Parts: sequence; structure tokens; C-alpha cells
Amino acid sequence: MRHIAIIGSGPAGYYTAEAAQKLWGNEVRVDIVDRLPVPYGLIRTGVAPDHQQIKGVSRRYEATALSDNVRFVGNVTVGRDVTVAELRDEYDAVVLATGAPSDKPLGLPGDDLPGVVGSAAFVGWYNGHPDHADLAPPLRGLGAVVVGAGNVALDVARVLAKTKGEFGGSDIAGHALDRLSVGGFGTITILARRGPHQIAMTPKELGELDHLARAIPVVDPADLPPIEADAALDPGQRKSVGHLRRFATRIGGKPIRLVFDFYASPLRIEGDGRAERVVVERTRLDAHGAVVPTGATYAVPADLVVGCIGYRTPPIDGVPYDAKLGRFANDEGRIAPGLYAVGWARRGPTGTIGTNRPDGFMIIDHVVADLRTDGGKRGRAGLDELLAGRGVEVVTFRDWRRIDQAEVAAARPGSPREKFVSVKALLGARA
Repeated sequence: MRHIAIIGSGPAGYYTAEAAQKLWGNEVRVDIVDRLPVPYGLIRTGVAPDHQQIKGVSRRYEATALSDNVRFVGNVTVGRDVTVAELRDEYDAVVLATGAPSDKPLGLPGDDLPGVVGSAAFVGWYNGHPDHADLAPPLRGLGAVVVGAGNVALDVARVLAKTKGEFGGSDIAGHALDRLSVGGFGTITILARRGPHQIAMTPKELGELDHLARAIPVVDPADLPPIEADAALDPGQRKSVGHLRRFATRIGGKPIRLVFDFYASPLRIEGDGRAERVVVERTRLDAHGAVVPTGATYAVPADLVVGCIGYRTPPIDGVPYDAKLGRFANDEGRIAPGLYAVGWARRGPTGTIGTNRPDGFMIIDHVVADLRTDGGKRGRAGLDELLAGRGVEVVTFRDWRRIDQAEVAAARPGSPREKFVSVKALLGARA
């Protein structure tokens, strides 16, 4: 019998468990350990609350979780309740699937001012993540600035722009919905250091901006390359730029302007005791596509600044770490004998949710190649003994289903659930 411990219950963790099942069937036991009492990681607290179709992928993970040889071990923090070294002693393979839940800092003067937050924190706040439920970002003023040119920046801007009614059918946290519905900014500016051809925004997410009730997307026609240059783009990118071209023809008429500010690099954040403005330098691209500063600066009013420039995997004691790349140091997923990384913990925050499936199967292929015996370590019996001796209150998948039922029962009309946003409340909902 092989015993595998997977640290992290998001997409990468469950795809890795699925791969182990498909390979070994009943000859493997997989324990999926998570520090939160709830599974699914990014699906629950990272995907935008108004993108319920994407969240539906959790049904696939539930099928894996309900099988006899996969177990969810929630409310267990690796590094505090049990160490990686101890897990390696008890399991034939340990796979780190912790994702990249920490923000990459903006690294600008003034980024420590109140009103400046990272996207992991802001998205976690409106998604009900226990780590960020008390964030209390400013949601009223002259303007908000979102730094970044990817889909996360679009999610943040869209959530700031929506009315309360537009969140019908979403699972946005109640505390966020209440505050967003009484707040508002006249202008939401998305700062992008490069131009329209370099964005990492997908057509679907850009197209959603067409349907906002109180906000209109704004693009300066002067920022757009000649239309014939679009022919060199791949079809998806060409469609994205097509949305931007359409936005550039729009005329006002709605109370909120969602401004795409291209060729704009933030220099510093200023304010008297809190964020009030972002000083921006105009940029251009050289012949090789590199960003070149022009020296021309201007200020953008910003009571709220959200940095959407990437994420990092937090280090774990005893695990080699690549501080430059913000992920575990690894060679195609191998960290050390019997120790692996998968998903964002392996490659950094790149790719879609589905990218994690081939990643998980690759890691299990490595385990097969490296594990030259049929296993033989204690696995879950050893983990249970360690956790029981330390008085750790473990949450099972059966417990999670009770929490799930309680959240569904507490939902406001039209919403799929009302999330409990503290560990204490989540634990209490198991009864």
C-alpha cells in the first residue's frame, strides 16, 4: 500500500489525488491536508463570486474526496501542528500543493499607507476568506486604482463597479456586499505598464464590462496600435483587443468610469496618513517590447489602491525555497527524495485552474519513477497519532458537508450560500 500526503486542498491537490487514484486504484491512500476547515482553496476564495460556473469544478473534486481511499484532513497547519519532516517520515510521498496565497508587494514608496492592499487580501475579503474577513478597505472617495493588466485586475475593478443587484446569484461574502452597496468611486483606473497588445486579460472577462449597470469602460483611442497590427496576435488576444477598440468608441452616460490607463507605470503612492493619489510615469515600448520611462508624470486620485501584480507561495520551514520566483525550489516538481511540489507551488502563479490537472498527473508519474517499492510507511495512522497527541481538532470531509449545508441554509435570497468567515464559525457549523 502506498501512502501519499498532499498539502493543500485546491485544484492542484485534488488533481494530484485523482491521478494517484487512476494509477493505483485501491492500492493507494491519499490524505489531503489543509490549514482551513474547508476544502477547494482557490475555487472557494479566489475565483470571483460572480463566476459561479467556474466554481462548479468543485463537483469533480468532491467525487475524488468521497472515494474510500482519499481523506480530507482540515484545520491542520503544516509547520505548526505537524512538520514536513514528520510527514516525510510517515508517508511514501509528500506533495506540496499550497498554491500562492500571498501577494507580491508593489514595492513602491507609500505602499504601506492605509488604503493600499494586495489582490489576494482584497479578493479574500470579498470571498469570505478567514484571513481577510476584517480587512475593511476604503470604498468611497474620488477614485480607486487597480495596478495590473490581467484577469485579477478585471475582477477587482468589476466588483468595485457593480451594484448590489448585480451580485444576485453570486456567493460574495455578506460583509463585503453590505459595504460595497453603500460605497462607490466615480472613477476606477486600471494601470498597465504596457499597451493593449500586451494585456493578459481574456475576452470573456473583458466582455463582461459591456453589461455593467452603472459603469462604462473607457479606453483612449490614442493608446491603441494601428488596427492592422492586430493580425499578428493570436485569436484570443485579438478578440480581447477588439473589446478594447469597442470601448474606445463609447460615449459617457453612466456614473462610474472604468478607465484603462495604458503605458502607465506607478512611481509612488502619496497621501496624508492614508492613500490619496498614485503618481504615475508615462511609458513607451522600445523596438524589442521593453518598457521605457518617458519622464512625464501625473497623479491619479486614489483612496483605494489594489495591487494585482502577482502572488507568492509562502515558505515552509525545512523546504528549499526560491525567493526570487516566490515558489518552492524544485526540478520539474521534485524538491527532495519523497518530497514534491505541484501547481502554483511548483511553477509560480501561472496557468488556469485546468493547467493543474496535467501538473498533478506529472507529479504522480515522478512518484512512480522514484518509489521503487510498494510503500510500507504508516501513512494516515502515523498522522492521526501525531495529531491526537497534540490535541489538534481535525475536520473531515463529512464535517465539511455539514458546514456546506449550513452555509446553503444561511444564504440570502438568490445566493448559493452565505460563507462563514471565521475558523471559529466554520468549526461551530459542523454540529
